Amino acid sequence: MRKIKITLSLLVILGLSSSCDDFLSEIPDNRTQLDTPEKISEILVNAYPQANYMEFAETMTDNVFDSGDLTLTNIKNSQNYNWEMQDNLAQDSPSNYWDACYTAIAHANQALDAIEKLGDPSNLLPQKGEALLARAYSHYMLVSLFSKRYNPATAKTDLGIPYILKPETVLLAQYKRNSVEEVYKFIKADIEEGLAYVTSDYKQPKFHFNRAAANAFASRFYTVIGDWDSVLDVSNELGNKPGSQLRDYQSYLDVDFETGTRKYSDEGENTNLLIASASSIYSRSFYLNRFQLTGADRDLMLGAGTNLVSKTYLYRALSYNGQITLFIPKFVEYFRYTNANAGIGQPFDALVLLSNDELFLNRIEAHVMNNQLSIANEEIDHFLSLRITGYNATTDKVSEAKIVAKYPVISDEYTPFYSLTPVQTSYIKALAEMRRREFLHEGLRWLDIKRFALKVTHKTFNQADNVLEKDDLRKAIQLPLHVTNTGIEKNPR
Repeated sequence: MRKIKITLSLLVILGLSSSCDDFLSEIPDNRTQLDTPEKISEILVNAYPQANYMEFAETMTDNVFDSGDLTLTNIKNSQNYNWEMQDNLAQDSPSNYWDACYTAIAHANQALDAIEKLGDPSNLLPQKGEALLARAYSHYMLVSLFSKRYNPATAKTDLGIPYILKPETVLLAQYKRNSVEEVYKFIKADIEEGLAYVTSDYKQPKFHFNRAAANAFASRFYTVIGDWDSVLDVSNELGNKPGSQLRDYQSYLDVDFETGTRKYSDEGENTNLLIASASSIYSRSFYLNRFQLTGADRDLMLGAGTNLVSKTYLYRALSYNGQITLFIPKFVEYFRYTNANAGIGQPFDALVLLSNDELFLNRIEAHVMNNQLSIANEEIDHFLSLRITGYNATTDKVSEAKIVAKYPVISDEYTPFYSLTPVQTSYIKALAEMRRREFLHEGLRWLDIKRFALKVTHKTFNQADNVLEKDDLRKAIQLPLHVTNTGIEKNPR
C-alpha cells in the first residue's frame, strides 16, 4: 500500500464556519477542552457533510437527458453529463463534496478522541455512537463515489480513499489511500459499534444519527455488500407494511407548490430519518442546466407503462417546469446571511440523506435475495399502493409471473458481484426501476448503476452517443486536482 503525504488542507477545509470549526484551527494547547457531553455534542453538529453530492451524481445517471436548450449549456453540467474531470471547486462539485466529507470526519474524530481521553464513560456512549456513524457515513459516500464498486474479488487491490481514524495534530501528516477492502472493513466496524450506542435522545433527532437513521444507513451498507440477513435485521422495526411511515405523495398534491416543496425535507415527515443542511444551489439548477430530466422524457420515466401495474406514478403529477426541463419539487433553498445589511450570505439546501422509503426498498431486495418472494410480492404491492394513481388492491396485485414478464432477463445486463437466479434478476430489475423513480434528482441511481454494473448511454444533439460501459473506469470519479497535486495516486483512466 502506497504511503503518501497529504496536507491539512486536503482533508479539512480552511476557514470552517462555526465556533466548533474555530476550535479545530487552534493549536492543541489553545483548544477549548471537550470535557462535557454538551461540548462534545456541539462539535458533532458539524460531523455531517455540509455539501451536496446530488447534482453531480444525478447528472451522470440515465435519469438525465439533453433538453436541447443550448442557452442552458454550461461547463459544470456538461462535464458531469459526459463523465469528465470536474474542474469546478465551488458548491455542488465533487471537489467541494470531498472536502466537506473530510471536514465532517475531522469533527467526528475530534469528538471520539475527547471521549477516549475522558475514559469512555457510559454517559458519553450516545455521542460516541453518533460520531462513529457520522464518520462511517462520510467515508462510505467518498468510497462509493471516488472508487470502483465494491467487489470482494478485487477489493483488496482496488484503490479506496484514506480512512481517517484520528484527529490531525500536525500540519503535515502521513496518510495512505486504503484499499476498498480496508475501507469497507472500517465502515462496517464503525457502523456496528455505532449501532450499539446510538440513541434518539436529541432536541432535533432528524438532524443527527438517531436509531432509525442508523438502521437505514446500515441497510444501505449491508445491501451493497450482500449481507441480506443483516438488512432484514436492521429493518425489522419498519416491518412489511409500514404505511404512514413511508412518504405520502398524495399529500404533496393536496397543497400548493411552495408548501409541498418545504414539506419534502421537513422533519415532521415520518419517512425522513436524517436531514442535512448543505451549502448548495442545487434547487436553482433545474432552471439553469441543459442536461437534466426533460419534459420530453417525462413519460419515459413516469408514464403509465413504466411500472408493474401500467398506471401513472404520482410523481408525474408532481413534476413541474413545463416541457423543456422538469423536476419534482424536493429541494428548498435557505439563505444564511453573514451580513444582512449588505445582503451577503450563503445559500443552503435542505437534503434528505436517509429515509424509510430507502430502508423499505432495501428490505424488499433482501427478501428477494433470500428467496422469500411471497413476502416481497406483498411488500411491493404495499409500496406501489402509495405511489400509483388509482391503485386497485385487487386488480393491481403483483405476482412472479407479472414481474418476470415485465422485466425479462437480458444477458450481461445486471451483474452484481453475487449471483442471481433468472427470477431474482427480474425482481432486482423491478426494484431498481422503482428505486430509480423514487429518488429522482437525489443521486442514488448512480450508486445502483455502479453496484449492478449498468451501462449508460447519454445522447447529445448533433453528436455521437457517449457510452459508459459496465466496468468503465470513469465510474470512479477522479479525485480532485488539489488532492492529486499532493502526490496521492489518481484513479486510473
